[in-house]
Amino acid sequence: MLAVLVAVALNFILRFGAIGVVIALVIAVGLSAMSYWKSDAIALRMSRAHPADPVEYARLHNIVEGLCIAAGLPKPRVYIVDDVAPNAFATGRDPKHAAIAATTGLLEKMNRVELEGVIAHELSHIKNYDILVSTIAVTLVGFIALMSDIGIRTLWWGGGRSRNDDDHGGGAGAIFAILGFALLILAPLIAQLMHFAVSRRRESLADMSGVELTRYPPGLIAALEKLRDDQTVVHSHSRATAHLWIEQPMPTSREEGKLSRLNRMFDTHPPLEERIAALREL
Repeated sequence: MLAVLVAVALNFILRFGAIGVVIALVIAVGLSAMSYWKSDAIALRMSRAHPADPVEYARLHNIVEGLCIAAGLPKPRVYIVDDVAPNAFATGRDPKHAAIAATTGLLEKMNRVELEGVIAHELSHIKNYDILVSTIAVTLVGFIALMSDIGIRTLWWGGGRSRNDDDHGGGAGAIFAILGFALLILAPLIAQLMHFAVSRRRESLADMSGVELTRYPPGLIAALEKLRDDQTVVHSHSRATAHLWIEQPMPTSREEGKLSRLNRMFDTHPPLEERIAALREL
């Protein structure tokens, strides 16, 4: 709905007419389709993940296979990210086209029970189609930001509706122009906040679903406690894929630099303390 309002506002201010709305919709559909079909490949490439050798990473493959049997899911492709930071993520448009990636740090620092908790969390994302929802959300946020940027830049350089247009349209035209301009400015922020809200709810749901799968809450609780106490960050982190990981992959503590405050403001995950407290209540 917000994307449609932004397209209408842009069309009203820049006077593109019906063809402008059609072009905007084509762009939105095209971006959504590309994200739908290529989201897993993009996320894996950005994270520098490579296929996990079945012999070298036999424990990881065995855990994934066992949990998939319990969940009634096809086994996803299994990848490794060479990074000392303990973390993991799932990606893919549906259970038949999914992939799970774990860092070498996660495999080194988690025992089998804790690792099962993390993998169960990621498989829950796949089973609940969270990756598809997140992919669509990210695409729409990008589309809204793009449309807003085009509108603001065009108005800044003298494009858009002229004063004569507003005179002919009366006060209503001026009011709609002001509202449209305000929407172009605020829409990206509103869309980003909506994406954060969706991501946080999905993370909490995956925690609960993961515990239902393993039937052992202490496993995931212990894993989240280790993630909380570990201060290393994923080297190949990106704001575009941050919502996929089980924990925020970017710096968030004060000791890790000035950007940590910005990362906390735009965190796509609930605080680990809240997630641990919720699991302890089960």
